[in-house]
Amino acid sequence: MDFHCDDLFEREALAKGFMVIAGLDEVGRGALFGPVAAAAVILDLDRLPPGIDDSKKLTANQRERLADEIRKTAKDYSIAFVESTVVDKINILAATREAMVEAIHGLKEKPSFLLCDAIFLPGVDIPQRGIIKGDCQSVSIAAASILAKVERDRFILQLAKEYPGYELEKNKGYGTARHLRALRQLGPTPLHRRSFRGVLDPVFELPFEP
Repeated sequence: MDFHCDDLFEREALAKGFMVIAGLDEVGRGALFGPVAAAAVILDLDRLPPGIDDSKKLTANQRERLADEIRKTAKDYSIAFVESTVVDKINILAATREAMVEAIHGLKEKPSFLLCDAIFLPGVDIPQRGIIKGDCQSVSIAAASILAKVERDRFILQLAKEYPGYELEKNKGYGTARHLRALRQLGPTPLHRRSFRGVLDPVFELPFEP
């Protein structure tokens, strides 16, 4: 597997004089359970691990391997979680933005330019570009999607042991039919997003992202 997302957007930013480019992406925005996660990644474009792509297109093993390689070769990276209680309080879009901003603040060096997956971060004093389906087009955003996905999945697997019966180890908190059935039978846990339709009234099936 030697294909990876293009670095065209990164090269364009470099050509404009932006030398520290961070890609950002989130994972867990549509889940019924657990935090939303975001990652910020500053890649070394001369040391790109082969195979970087949208995390949803990769198998779990491919994501794990690439996450390890990204951590080893990236110039910097940061991952942030915003918990379900905050999602309920401020809404999922605001929580997603908060996770991205926290991820940026977790970087050792302040980026000079941001590449974001279809989202704009108001109040951030860094030039930014939102790219529709950016995790399929920008290698930096794709790398961020991999790190966020792997880290969140690992966290959910830990929580699955504390909250058995919801098949969290399989659905990672998303609204599968079995998950919704468990909500009807067991009710929501403290980490379910009560503001999400389907948690307190789990009578229909939501889109599922494994």
